[in-house]
Amino acid sequence: MQNIILGNHQIGAGQPPFIIAEMSGNHGQSLEKALAIVDAAADAGCQGLKIQTSTPDMLTLDSREPDFIVRGANDDWEGQSLYELYTTNHTPFEWHAPIFARAAERGMVGFSSPFSVEAVDFLETLKCPAYKIASFENNWPDLIRRAARTGKPVIISTGMADLADLERMVRIVREEEGNDQLVLLKCTSTYPAQPHNTNLHTIPHLRAMFGCQVGLSDHTMGTGVSVAATVLGATVIEKHLTIRRADGGPDSSFSMEPDEMQRLVLECRQAQQALGTVFYGPTEAEKKSLGFRRSIYVVEDLQAGDVLTPENIRVIRPGHGLAPHYLPEVLGRPVRQAVRRGTALTWAVL
Repeated sequence: MQNIILGNHQIGAGQPPFIIAEMSGNHGQSLEKALAIVDAAADAGCQGLKIQTSTPDMLTLDSREPDFIVRGANDDWEGQSLYELYTTNHTPFEWHAPIFARAAERGMVGFSSPFSVEAVDFLETLKCPAYKIASFENNWPDLIRRAARTGKPVIISTGMADLADLERMVRIVREEEGNDQLVLLKCTSTYPAQPHNTNLHTIPHLRAMFGCQVGLSDHTMGTGVSVAATVLGATVIEKHLTIRRADGGPDSSFSMEPDEMQRLVLECRQAQQALGTVFYGPTEAEKKSLGFRRSIYVVEDLQAGDVLTPENIRVIRPGHGLAPHYLPEVLGRPVRQAVRRGTALTWAVL
């Protein structure tokens, strides 16, 4: 399974998880706030900064017919028409260049989720380095095909996709378009998502089925689910970021604040480091602690020829004498020389 290069970062096993801050509509239609979110993501240690490239007309009709009214998805969206929601949520096209430039200045990879073929065409003019296909778009072959055709990394959220959907999208990227830079993100498309609906055991299963990098697009609150995903082999973690949830906005209720994102980055990196390798015995760092284990010590002064008994030897700390499992073997044996109380018992004195 090959690693994927994004900017100066590698995505793959043995690397820190690639953390993406998703801006979405949390900019509140303010470019100044959008750039502040970029800076907050960089300060938190994120490697990627993602926006969305769409217009309301790319996504839906301007209609208030019942089919076009949001019901039961998120309290902040309730009762809005899809067109109204996407008007509030969209990032103006003229903001893309300054947002990407600020991300690059701060050492991050700026990229986007396109919501139409035309959006990919526009992003190509900005040399967008990667494309994220959102869960709600992963059943649209034309969009996946256009993104894959660029030859750049394609990151696809798998929310709501069944196995047939997954096989279809992977085939489009790899076989039809010859693009092997694929990342699948386990995703639960509820806002917010609940841990019990997240099914993280899907992550290693996806990796085994498709032999690609796998990560998590996480809509749960807190850091625990992302940390657990990292332990299960997720190499990419995506989380929404806002400056303050109290500011409101279409995605604020399930977005992290900057200090929370910083903690997420730290804890996911620590989780990845903690995986290590299969290893038994003392690590190099533990060798200094060997002296605090138990071992066999002489606890009474002995003369040459005295026999070892439970009264004159004990298993105590520190650990400089014979290991405790030798106790039955040494009991009843004589010492060949005088031994002072507090001496570590070794084979040399028997």
